[in-house]
Amino acid sequence: MKKTYLLLASSLMLSFTACNSNEQSQEGAGQDSTAMQDSAAAVNDAPTPAGEVMSKDGLRVYAFDDSPKFPDAALKLKEPAAGGTVEPGPVNFVYELENYQLTQMTESSHAAHMANSHQGQHIHNIVDNEPYTAHYETEFTKELEAGDHVILSFLSRSYHESLKHEDAYDLRVVTAGKPAQKADFDENAPHMFYSRPKGEYTGDETKRIMLDFYLVNTELSPEGNKVRATVNGSEFMLERWLPYAIEGLPMGENTIKLELLDQDGKVLPGPYNSVERTITLKDS
Repeated sequence: MKKTYLLLASSLMLSFTACNSNEQSQEGAGQDSTAMQDSAAAVNDAPTPAGEVMSKDGLRVYAFDDSPKFPDAALKLKEPAAGGTVEPGPVNFVYELENYQLTQMTESSHAAHMANSHQGQHIHNIVDNEPYTAHYETEFTKELEAGDHVILSFLSRSYHESLKHEDAYDLRVVTAGKPAQKADFDENAPHMFYSRPKGEYTGDETKRIMLDFYLVNTELSPEGNKVRATVNGSEFMLERWLPYAIEGLPMGENTIKLELLDQDGKVLPGPYNSVERTITLKDS
């Protein structure tokens, strides 16, 4: 009789242990599944780095190349004319645009995770490498002081990333008034123009800041010309003409310096091939 009771008790204990083990296994599997989903969500939240992630002094800098492409988009400045003369003061700018929709939101995850214009896609207009003005129509008026002016225009996605193919930009020199001295600007030489980052960033915009610049008459490569980006004193060498994400910037003022270098590490001649800007990050 005792043997029967012992066998019954052992059977019940084994059954309980198996059930408990199965419940723990299922619970662990659920936790693993949740962790995998959270990990996948975190991956989807960030752009896919197009190459090496450069880490230094708490900063992460990496290129990305997953934005929507608009290979047929074309922009041309009709007025003021290249090499033409206008009166100082308000000047009419008139563009010819093909295969690109201004004011449309760019369909990309970057629109949610970077500073994004709620007015949509636009034109960046840069005069003498000063901070650009954004325009959402093909005609507008802008002040020009007396003198020669280098005017770069290019198409921009809603989150301010430039289109970088040949037909997407227009570069020209325009004279306002009758300056005593002509500007010494070689339109055929290698040039770099600063675009982003710019101004103030708040809230979630501060987590990932886009660095973008515009190149004319040059390319970047490991063996050739490069752009040196100095962020708060930390140097990063950029060997591809792509947008870059910067993560880890502190709140407050931050300085960004860009230099277009030759293969020997020297700044290439040109009025805009070395430029420094300050941006501000705020919690809210």
